[in-house]
Amino acid sequence: MSSFRIPAFTLPAPLARLASHLPQRPPTLALTTALNLALGRVLSREDLEPLTGRHLRMRVRDAGLTLDFTLGPRGFVPLASGGEPDLTLTANVRDYIALALREEDPDTLFFGRRLLMEGATDLGLLVKNTLDAIDWDALHAEYAPSSVLRRLNPLTRNRPQQSLGAH
Repeated sequence: MSSFRIPAFTLPAPLARLASHLPQRPPTLALTTALNLALGRVLSREDLEPLTGRHLRMRVRDAGLTLDFTLGPRGFVPLASGGEPDLTLTANVRDYIALALREEDPDTLFFGRRLLMEGATDLGLLVKNTLDAIDWDALHAEYAPSSVLRRLNPLTRNRPQQSLGAH
């Protein structure tokens, strides 16, 4: 991984006010699609079984987003907003990105009050432990653009990877 770090930032409050009035379904669909791509590859379906049928909410504080979803028999699906969620995760955009890129771990964000978990403690611990268990370096190597392109290209799919310096 590189030494680049995401700079500290918070989205402007007017953006959050605007986004909070927009339909939340499109960003929720994007989130559930990303989670479904990871399900079975990066996220163990068996480990996440306790989330099945539970109302999960992800708040992106500085973006004004509230994303409601659940894990169903066929994967993650959006839920209509409203109702009381079983688990709510709240953070700013920058902190979610840092968490996904492993610049920050969930404990650091939680104890720094930058990641809030409200609701069922057991579900919060499950999510935290799942994030901690992901081998991000292996994932990065497998899904790096060069690896993905090599697997997609039928001419190079079965060829061993060559070093750029070899002739």
